[in-house]
Amino acid sequence: MLLENQVALVTGASRGIGAAIAKRFASEGALVIVNFLKNQEKAAAVVQEIQKAGGQAVALAADVCDEQAVQKMMTTIVDNFAGLDIVVNNALRHYSFNPKTRHQAESMPWHDYQEQFEGAVKAAYNVNQAALPLLKANQDGRIIQMTSNLVQQPTVPYHDYITAKAALLGYSRALAKDLGPFGIRVNTIAPGLTYPTDSSSATGNDVREQLLALSATKRLTVPDDVAGTALYLASSLSNNVTGQCITVDGGLTMN
Repeated sequence: MLLENQVALVTGASRGIGAAIAKRFASEGALVIVNFLKNQEKAAAVVQEIQKAGGQAVALAADVCDEQAVQKMMTTIVDNFAGLDIVVNNALRHYSFNPKTRHQAESMPWHDYQEQFEGAVKAAYNVNQAALPLLKANQDGRIIQMTSNLVQQPTVPYHDYITAKAALLGYSRALAKDLGPFGIRVNTIAPGLTYPTDSSSATGNDVREQLLALSATKRLTVPDDVAGTALYLASSLSNNVTGQCITVDGGLTMN
């Protein structure tokens, strides 16, 4: 098993991409901490599914935008599991990917940018800062952060979301440079429109069809596609890979 005896924290893991990553990690032997904000029922369902399949998981509530809540979660992790090997910063500030209702550049309030910066960069910062002592102790930590293919290919210009995700990419690469000597690898995943998820439910069939026509594989990304890439980055298969951004969008974006 690729992640045997590893402890992994996946934020925003009660649904969508986060839930898929949690299940995939557990299937490869990791003990997975399923972080959630409000939906305890869905988080419990993810844990139950993992346990029924023979894996190990627990659900922990914490608002990752709240530094104190994150510190409390990390204390619980230390007290119960004695360490942490993998962090996946997947939690997303709610966003509706609907090009018909998005703000145009001239009508975009700065508050919307701030909201997305908090959800993307501040949340990851809070979790990483709290986790770093544990990851440094291992000399083999892994941090995975979720950006977006829209940073490179803004097919629909969601200004606030794209700007925040671009900042997250810069933060991740700076972090990779700083933490490399401690054996900590930091990478990002840039999914395309991932369907079905709560965020993509507002994206109309016309937009989905346009993306399908432009992609090489002629299918939309599904959560399990992203989970497979996360498994690669979390495991020894990607040893000495750091500071990278892997795009998962069926060839819509080609680096």
